[in-house]
Amino acid sequence: MYLFKNCEVYGPRFLGKKDILTGGGIILAIEDRLEKPLGWDIDVIEGKGLRMIPGLIDSHVHIAGAGGEGGPATRTSEMQLSQMLMAGVTTVVGCLGTDGMTRSVESVLMKARGLKKEGVSAYIYTGAYQVPTPTILGDAGKDIAMIDEVIGTGEIALSDHRSSSPTVTELIRLAAHSRIGGMLGGKAGIVNIHMGDANNPFQPLYDVVQLSELPLTQFLPTHCNRNEHIFEEAKLYGVNGLVDLTTGSYPYFSDIEVKPSKAIAELLHSGVPLPHITMSSDGCGSIPQFDDSGNLVKLETASVMTLFNELRHAAINEGLGLENALQAVTSNVADILKIPAKGRIEVGKDADLVLIDSGFRIAHLCAMGLLMIKDGRLLSER
Repeated sequence: MYLFKNCEVYGPRFLGKKDILTGGGIILAIEDRLEKPLGWDIDVIEGKGLRMIPGLIDSHVHIAGAGGEGGPATRTSEMQLSQMLMAGVTTVVGCLGTDGMTRSVESVLMKARGLKKEGVSAYIYTGAYQVPTPTILGDAGKDIAMIDEVIGTGEIALSDHRSSSPTVTELIRLAAHSRIGGMLGGKAGIVNIHMGDANNPFQPLYDVVQLSELPLTQFLPTHCNRNEHIFEEAKLYGVNGLVDLTTGSYPYFSDIEVKPSKAIAELLHSGVPLPHITMSSDGCGSIPQFDDSGNLVKLETASVMTLFNELRHAAINEGLGLENALQAVTSNVADILKIPAKGRIEVGKDADLVLIDSGFRIAHLCAMGLLMIKDGRLLSER
């Protein structure tokens, strides 16, 4: 059990200076003043001068590795626990990506279970770029309904030269099965969409909605800041749909991509509701660049740390303030993915807590009630 004293709490709503008591992996009490109960085995952590925020939720991470667009030597490594903790991330959602042929959803599932054993929270999407998409039990909906860690399907590639060019009918069927699986399993059943560089990138999703009973919010399209033309389309799409911004590729392609923190401010200015906006890192994913003939000319690896960096830039450089900027990586993600124990500092929620100093450096981090960073140092080097 831990008693955090004198913290400026952003849950993400600003709560003021509070004391927080945790135990059994959850938040037990939030009060102006709490004293250590006599006889209880409680560690007291002084939070004076620190801001407490919810642990970040990274909704798009290649936790078991990715890549391969340039051949076997270009496969990326799996994510390590330390990478997510140092980025303030306490919950990840893993996915396959391009390679649904030589990699498996089972490998992503087992990596997620390994992370859970190490003390953090991990979910996955079933599937990959391709449609029909690889699954564990033979159907995306069945995976979602029956496997605890599976909360949706993805990432399915659209408007991209690496896409399998699914028909509208195929997309409707996949999304409908995912939705029903979510209903049966009490999960989001959402379809995570990899958005490519093609013109009119969102048209396949508009077509699905027009020809079915599915809402736009059944889909979570990501990489919506990958270039100026898709971002301009995202300003319109995001009024009724969801928009996910990728942080991991911007450092490598800043001349092409829209900076994620700046993109949040521009989306809000364009009338996109804040609850429709999320950010994810694409961590450990390959970041390829192709020439006009489709040849690979550059390949980088995305970092989970970029999620924390862009949160800082959104809060400070773009003037959104910590309360608003946090929502894109905490409460919005928890609501969209239907993981209600995450994303907020409230009594009864999971004790996923990050304390940052005035320089936006992580001082302490608690995941599921377990202290994993203390005084800026990892307590485990995994």
